[in-house]
Amino acid sequence: MVVNTDYDVIVIGGGPAGMSAAIEAHRENGARVLVIERNDTLGGILPQCIHNGFGAINFGTDLPGPEYSHRYEEELRELPIDVLLDTMVMDLTAELDVYAMNSTDGYLHLRPRAVVLAMGCRERTRAQIRLPGTRAAGIYTAGTVQRLVNIEGYMPGNRIVILGSGDIGMIMARRLTIEGAEVLRVMELLPFLTGLRRNYVQCLQDYDIPLHLSTTVKTIYGEKRVEGIETIQVDENLNQKPGTEEQIACDTLVLSVGLIPENELSRKAGVELDTRTNGPLVDSDMATNVPGIFAAGNVTAIYDLVDYVSKAGDVAGRSAARHAKGTAPGHAGKRAIHLTAGENVGNIIPQYLYPDELGERDVFLTMRPSSLMEQMVKVELDADETEVMSFREQYARPAEMIIRKLKERDIEKLRNSDATELVARIS
Repeated sequence: MVVNTDYDVIVIGGGPAGMSAAIEAHRENGARVLVIERNDTLGGILPQCIHNGFGAINFGTDLPGPEYSHRYEEELRELPIDVLLDTMVMDLTAELDVYAMNSTDGYLHLRPRAVVLAMGCRERTRAQIRLPGTRAAGIYTAGTVQRLVNIEGYMPGNRIVILGSGDIGMIMARRLTIEGAEVLRVMELLPFLTGLRRNYVQCLQDYDIPLHLSTTVKTIYGEKRVEGIETIQVDENLNQKPGTEEQIACDTLVLSVGLIPENELSRKAGVELDTRTNGPLVDSDMATNVPGIFAAGNVTAIYDLVDYVSKAGDVAGRSAARHAKGTAPGHAGKRAIHLTAGENVGNIIPQYLYPDELGERDVFLTMRPSSLMEQMVKVELDADETEVMSFREQYARPAEMIIRKLKERDIEKLRNSDATELVARIS
């Protein structure tokens, strides 16, 4: 088999992170770029997200998902960037061998000088949350329902219950109501909302759809089709509370119970993963532990806003192009700071910073709170419980990332510190 070595950078995934990475990689120094996408269109999940809420940061206007995606695709198509659609990457090695397959070209073996991982994420399924009951028709993930309704034009059912208060679940509660279904309720296992507050107001409150917190599905009834479910409340330790069961007649159960970064290829290439994000460990250049492999977007951690997914793609694309052309600053002999999640912090990206290299471009710290704190909070990075840098936020919600663009004074504090490990805390 002939090995194709024509490309400086190969981007795996054509969603918002992948498109922005490809654009920036080419613009950095004219890198030859190939985007490989397994779907038949670019855009990832965005073409089925017909609701507004995209682009306020990057475009200064409120756009629906397809238009946000189209703007990036138009930009990409105007550049000499190659795109392979309907193409599945089968394997990736630490030596940057990319093995892919499609119905036109057959089996492909490519070897670029850098790779950007932008595979996105997938939904958690019924099996992964171990829902008991029959295996009847009528049980869907929220993203599947979104595609059925918005792209395929099918309604999944008439009387619908949604488990999970994630953003897609709440958005589909509104969408299904508009299309004529009766959404009986949205239930959430945790004692707080797991989606954005604006979606709770616009999708549930505005449409009189009840939200039941600390509630889950105990069992599912039905033979060929879902006929009903039994719900039960849980305590602060998520243990079921006997005597709180309630039976609900319905024909559809929609699951909005979380997303998982798609990292099978990352594992094959030997990329080290963070147990908290389930995505690659990356530095401020979005570089992984494998030389020449970079990662961006929901493959690293689950983002709230697509604008920041695109910003991460920008960084990964530029860094990959510099690596491919040999213009990237070397880290040898330079102090690295390892960032870890501490009290009330679920995860943090990037996990590594090189303070001597900061200041040349914007660097964002992205943190996911693990506790609900509705009052003013302090976010600090500590070394041996000694504060190195800190800032204030109005609140901390698990549903909303805390994103801090490092300022000059932040960078100065990091440079003046001799720490090699910092713990992020919210109090």
